[in-house]
Amino acid sequence: MAKKQFKTESKRLLELMINSIYTHKEIFLREIVSNASDALDKLCYLALTDDKVGMSRADFFIRIKSDKEARTVTVSDNGIGMTAGELEKNLGVIARSGSLEFKSGMEGQQAAEGDIDIIGQFGVGFYSAFMVSDTVEVISRAYGQNDAAKWVSSGVDGYTITAYEKETVGTDIIMHIKPDTDEENYGEFLEPYRLRQLIKKYSDYIRYPIIMDVEKTRSVETDEVDEDGNKKTKYESYNEEETVNSMVPIWQRGKSEVSDEECIAFYKEKYYDADDPVRIIRISAEGAAVSYKALLFIPKKAPYNYYTRDYEAGLQLYTSGVMIMEKCADLLPECFRFVRGVVDSQDLSLNISREMLQHDRQLKTIATNIEKKIKSELKKLMTDDLSLYKEFYQSFGLQLKYGILGGYGMKKDLLSDLLLFHSSNENDMVSLSDYVSKMPEEQKFIYYACGDSIARLDKLPQTEPVKEKGFSILYLTEEPDEFVVSMLGEFDKKTFKSVNSDDLGLESEESKEETEKQETENKELLDFVRDSLNGNVAAVKLSHKLKSHPVCLSAQGTISLEMEKYFSSLPGGGEKMKAERVLELNANHKTFNALKMAFMRDKDKAAKYAKLLYFQALLIAGTDIPDPGEYAGLVDELIV
Repeated sequence: MAKKQFKTESKRLLELMINSIYTHKEIFLREIVSNASDALDKLCYLALTDDKVGMSRADFFIRIKSDKEARTVTVSDNGIGMTAGELEKNLGVIARSGSLEFKSGMEGQQAAEGDIDIIGQFGVGFYSAFMVSDTVEVISRAYGQNDAAKWVSSGVDGYTITAYEKETVGTDIIMHIKPDTDEENYGEFLEPYRLRQLIKKYSDYIRYPIIMDVEKTRSVETDEVDEDGNKKTKYESYNEEETVNSMVPIWQRGKSEVSDEECIAFYKEKYYDADDPVRIIRISAEGAAVSYKALLFIPKKAPYNYYTRDYEAGLQLYTSGVMIMEKCADLLPECFRFVRGVVDSQDLSLNISREMLQHDRQLKTIATNIEKKIKSELKKLMTDDLSLYKEFYQSFGLQLKYGILGGYGMKKDLLSDLLLFHSSNENDMVSLSDYVSKMPEEQKFIYYACGDSIARLDKLPQTEPVKEKGFSILYLTEEPDEFVVSMLGEFDKKTFKSVNSDDLGLESEESKEETEKQETENKELLDFVRDSLNGNVAAVKLSHKLKSHPVCLSAQGTISLEMEKYFSSLPGGGEKMKAERVLELNANHKTFNALKMAFMRDKDKAAKYAKLLYFQALLIAGTDIPDPGEYAGLVDELIV
């Protein structure tokens, strides 16, 4: 029979597909197996309505064989098959799909639930075989026909269709694997172990058995005897047919069929985690917009590379038992990127390549539902087992905080009640809800202090007036913390208030007036101290916050001392983001009286006192002293 030519458009599409559409050549086996599964689905469906088929679901299979000598890989099925005319129609025009046509013909008919599900609807997956093959043969006999046909093509140069003899109904696809080159090792696809790897990776949950010859060893007796008169044994290799796919994924089974222990075992094996997940999330959603099943896990600890650029987030995405994407990041919000698991939906629209998922409404619906479910489960974990939640939070609390900062606070309402901070009263981590619920009636604000350690924060002079009232202070010790509370602004209608704030809401009007009066009386001294510090502080003032300490350092404006430290740690950030430092003095402390006396009698000595107090304030604030030698010299000089 004369060779037929693909249509011009088909030629261009075939060239594009072989060279561009598919990212990995190994995808070819997934596509061919999926087509075989479609063929089985079609005949299985007919068997439901046609007694003449004489087959049940248990009779269907897909068989894969490799022949290293002939350099062929053959994928066979006993499905619906194709006539010569159908071969012409389905394989002669690229992007013409027999599966799509079959599915369209079913519209309006009532099929038994779960009995039919056509994977390939775009008619291009078959041609992925040409990525690894120089010639592809398709031998097929359609159900109800006595004659078979053979379709052969070497790619864009065209194809032939000839009559053929085939004893059974179904299709054999024989791929002649390309010779190896310096750049490509096509021979790897002739290795049975490699084929099994690809089946496990992409087609493990195809719902028909995928059969292969598996090489095994066994011991056999020989005619030789050992010195004790016993027959010697030797080991020989043999091949045995074996089903190499799991068929029914764990997430497709009902909750009553799969225990938590089995889910945990699945998680540990799949994700190589020695720890149990802190939460298992099972979802089975059926709706007008989209139906899907998901099995998700919230880990206890972060992988070693979690907070690096190398970590890839995302859920495994399946459709009808075929893995479409290894890491579908679009299914997870960035704030929950630590979640692992799989999502399986038959409703997602696939582009011409199964690797390219359309960003459609169904995908967004699934992602939104998953986000809500993860939040709900984390909240339950916090309520049911706070100690376990704290273990989780130790690994992923930073992720939740960065989630609040991302997108200009778009997720702050979602995440705010999942946060934990150290409470000075509890001496433990508490949620914002817990903090607010224990606030005395007269407490107006959520007080917090920022620093690099709980021990240092607990000794800050600025915390004294808050503690005197018996109010708890949240100690924020991680880099994003101050930015987080700034982004939140308030929680449960309670405003966040830094202990460095000018007005803590604790002083009476009389006390404030007294401080203002003292500042007026000591204005000349305060200006002198500011000038003595040579621009290191923007202002010097008397503080109503200080009780037992003589001095503290705060900041005015939008940049706090802790923010300055953070920006200074970034490359080039230290010069741009500087806090406007304010030196606060305690007018009721004996040190202030000594400063005042020196100012009146010895201005040089008063200037040294001012520097010493500034250095002391820097130390209390956890900020480096610019010149430790000068500080030590001042101490020595003023002690003598």
